[in-house]
Amino acid sequence: MTTLVITILPSIVIFCYFYFSDKFKEPKRTMAEVFLLGVAATIPAGYLNNFIQKTFENGDVFNDALLTGFFAGGLVEEILKFSVLYFFVVKKNEFNEPMDGIVYGVLASLGFATLENIEYVYFHADEYEVSSLSMALARAFSAVPMHGLVGVVMGFYFGLYSFLGDKKFIGYALVMPLLFHGSYNFLLSFNVLYAYGVLAILLVYALKLHKHLKLKQSEKFLETEIKKI
Repeated sequence: MTTLVITILPSIVIFCYFYFSDKFKEPKRTMAEVFLLGVAATIPAGYLNNFIQKTFENGDVFNDALLTGFFAGGLVEEILKFSVLYFFVVKKNEFNEPMDGIVYGVLASLGFATLENIEYVYFHADEYEVSSLSMALARAFSAVPMHGLVGVVMGFYFGLYSFLGDKKFIGYALVMPLLFHGSYNFLLSFNVLYAYGVLAILLVYALKLHKHLKLKQSEKFLETEIKKI
């Protein structure tokens, strides 16, 4: 039971932080749908990641780290999470202000991270020669927060794209999460401290973006803004 709690608790804590800091709360049904779509995204991600690794890995440390960082990890997973926002969230009437981008971006990312975390803790811990509990503890302060925070970054820029109509932000919504996710995975192959350095930068950056929208939101009396897309 302890292992299960540690496996899912980080996602709950991260979600609660962004949910309760939102002045205008999102409907529970829509939030559940976005979370479950994030969970579902792990299925094609698993097949695509395995295909890329089996096809292009050659035993070279740099090559394989690059694959698991920026292609089989970052590129595949961030495109799938972005797809939840682009093909589902943007059509919802509930998505009616930039802060919603962060809330739904975090939910999609945490849905993905939660199922991925369960898989690592209960099915892959032996491959790394650690216990399930040790794997859960390690990822509680690394991979899960990384996914949640890149969801903040993606959601922030997706919100700007949706409500300002400037197409450059849709590029940022894809590229910035990829850079952070890819750099984290790539450096993790060499030294865990380097990866934590990326995570620290990501934390500061994501919280700064969130603070910016939170300040703007605090000045509003009504939630709804007009989409420009």
